[in-house]
Amino acid sequence: MKRRTAFSIVGSIAAVIFSVGSALAAPAQKIPGEYLVKYRGNAIFSVAGLNSIAQVRVLDNNPTAQLAKVKITANEVKTLARLFADSNVEYVVPNVRIQALAAPFDAQALKEQWALKKVNAEGAWAKAGKGSRSVVVAIIDTGMDSNHESLKLNAVPGYDFKENDADPYDKTGQANPGHGTHCAGIIGATGLVDGGVIGMSPLVSMMPIRFLGEDGSGDLNAAIKAIDYAIEKKADVISASWGATIGRSQAQPLVDAVKRADDAGVIFVAAAANDGKSNDVTEVYPANSGFANTITVAASGSADEKPSWSNYGRRTVHLASPGLTIMSTLPGNKYDNLSGTSMATPLVSGMVALLLSQDPSLTGAQARALLQTTGAQVQIETACDCRVDASAAVNTLMSKKLFIAPAAGTLAVGETMKFSGVNGSGGYEYSSSNAGVGSIAADGTFTATALGETTVSVKDSSGTVATSLKVTVAEKPTGGGGACPLGDQAMCDMLCQIMPQLPFCNQ
Repeated sequence: MKRRTAFSIVGSIAAVIFSVGSALAAPAQKIPGEYLVKYRGNAIFSVAGLNSIAQVRVLDNNPTAQLAKVKITANEVKTLARLFADSNVEYVVPNVRIQALAAPFDAQALKEQWALKKVNAEGAWAKAGKGSRSVVVAIIDTGMDSNHESLKLNAVPGYDFKENDADPYDKTGQANPGHGTHCAGIIGATGLVDGGVIGMSPLVSMMPIRFLGEDGSGDLNAAIKAIDYAIEKKADVISASWGATIGRSQAQPLVDAVKRADDAGVIFVAAAANDGKSNDVTEVYPANSGFANTITVAASGSADEKPSWSNYGRRTVHLASPGLTIMSTLPGNKYDNLSGTSMATPLVSGMVALLLSQDPSLTGAQARALLQTTGAQVQIETACDCRVDASAAVNTLMSKKLFIAPAAGTLAVGETMKFSGVNGSGGYEYSSSNAGVGSIAADGTFTATALGETTVSVKDSSGTVATSLKVTVAEKPTGGGGACPLGDQAMCDMLCQIMPQLPFCNQ
C-alpha cells in the first residue's frame, strides 16, 4: 500500500485536521508565545497600542477582521491578563501550527472517476451545461498549479498568504502531494485533455488562495486572512478542505471570518474532518460554524458507505459526497487518487458552482436545501442521511419546482428555525406534521417545544406542496472544547486567579 499525506493540526491548545485521508489527528503544538488578539478599535490601536505593552510584539495585523497576531516574549500569564483587562480587546486565542499526517492511497482506479458517475454528473451537464466562468470558487488550501494542462483554462489570479506574494503555486513536499491542486481538479478540471480528468463544473473560475506550505504547515491567522481575501475579491463560493478540532471559544476568530462570508453572501463549503467522530459531540471549525451560508460535508464510498474515518453528525454535518479514492489533478500535469472529506468537499463546491451558473441568486441555505432534498438516501448520519445527486438537483432547480429551505435540521427545545418556500407562486402557508414537537408561525418560524421528530410543509398559492426532510428536536449536546478560550485550562485557571471577572472564569 502506497501512502499519501493528510493535513492535521492537533495539540494541547488546538487540533486542526486537514481532511485528506483516514488517519487520526496526531499531536502538534501551539506556536510558542503567539496569540491572535481581536481588538475593538482600529488598526492604530492594534499596532501602536499593542506594541506599547511590555513583552508584546505585533507580528501581523488584519484590519478587516480587527485581528492582530502578537508574540508575547516574557511573563506570558501576566501579559495575557493585561490584554484581557484592556477595554480595547474583545478576546485573545492562541495561534496554532498546522502539521501533516499520512493517509491511505490506492492507485488501482487510475483515471477512473467513479464519483462523477455516482452523482450523475453527465445528467446534470446535459440539462444545465458545464457551468460558467462568471462563477468564482476560492480554493483556500496549499495553492494550485495554475499551469496544469487540465486546470489552466479555469485558473484566475489568487494570493499566497504563506509567503505573502501573488504566486499561490502548490509547492509539493513530503507533507504535501499537491492537496490544493487535487481539490481544484475535483471542482473544475476542464476535461479537454486526453488522458486527463474532468471536474464537477468544467466551466468555472478557480481562485487559489494559499496558506499551507510544502511542509504541510500554516497558521490560523493566515487562514482567516485567506477567507477575508476571498470575500474582498467577490468569490461566490469558498471551498475549505480543512478544519480545527477546538471549542467555539478558541475558534472565535475563524467563526467571525465565516460570519463575514455569510454577511457577504459567499457560500462556504467545509470538510467535516477525518476522525471518524460525530461533529455533534466533538466540535470542528469552520465545519460547525452553523451559519446560513455553510454546507458541511461527510465522505461516502463507491457503495454509498461511510468510510470509517469520515466524521458525521445529524445536527452539524449537512450531507455526504464521494470522498474515497478520488482521481484528480496533481502539480506537474500529474494525476492520482486521494481520499478524505477533503475530496468530498470540492465535489460539493463544484456542484454549487454548477447550480449558481443557472441561478446566481441561489443562497447558501437554498443550495444546501436543494442538495439535501434531491440527494440519494444513504446510511450515513448527516442532517439528510443523503449523498448528493447533481442531476436531481439541477432538474429541481431548472424546472422551478417548489422546495423548502432549510430542508432538515436538529434543534433543542426552545430553539427556533426559520423556513421559507423557494420557487413557489404567491404567498406561503406552513404546517408541522407533529404539532406536539413544535409550532410553526405564519412567517415560517418553527419553535421547538418537545423532544421528537416532525416535518414542515409549505403550500403556495397554486396549492403546490413541498415537505422538508426530518426535523428533529433533541437534547443539545455539550461541545468538546470547553469555555477556556486558550485551550489550556491550567493557564486559564492562573488568569482567573488574577482576574476572576473574566467571562470564562467560574464556569
